[in-house]
Amino acid sequence: MRTLRFLAIAGLLGAAVSSVQAAPVTYQLDPGHTMVLFTWNHFGFSNPTANLPLGSGTLVYDEKQPSKSSVEVTLPLTNLDTHVSALDEHLKKPDFFDAAKYPDVTFKSTKVQPLGGDKFKVTGDLTVHGVTKSVVLDAKLNKVGEHPMKKVQAIGFDATGTLKRSDFGVAAYVPNVSDEIKIHITTEGAVAKADAAK
Repeated sequence: MRTLRFLAIAGLLGAAVSSVQAAPVTYQLDPGHTMVLFTWNHFGFSNPTANLPLGSGTLVYDEKQPSKSSVEVTLPLTNLDTHVSALDEHLKKPDFFDAAKYPDVTFKSTKVQPLGGDKFKVTGDLTVHGVTKSVVLDAKLNKVGEHPMKKVQAIGFDATGTLKRSDFGVAAYVPNVSDEIKIHITTEGAVAKADAAK
């Protein structure tokens, strides 16, 4: 009888530990290791690239059920960087992003589709220039594990996608300056230390 009771308790403890391990993990994305790059064609001559640095971002990753994962980010246009100060200022003006009126670009996922291995399709609502449209990103999970410097659980991924800026009311100089915008994102995040200590 005592043996049966012990096995029952051990089974319950095992189930409890398993459920804890399977729980979704929330990561705070790191602005210092995040780049949101977008590229366009300029009159057929060049393909400039700009970086829209991260303001804040949260990724919830469910390793057991990746389709339940989610990501949400805010990208302040104040920090837009093309490495050309005059162009930075022009892109913030009303004929492009109109940053004074619409200061942030935001993305909030609505669906995460696992494709096998480390590949995913992430669908979400992108808001630019006051307009919200659904976009799809091809994402690759780079790594999940303890960060060697921060000593907490960390995650990193890359994502790519394309969109038409005219869909968001940003259509100045189309088609000479391309309507199609290519996006490449790389980011990493970590569990907040207060959460990791729980």
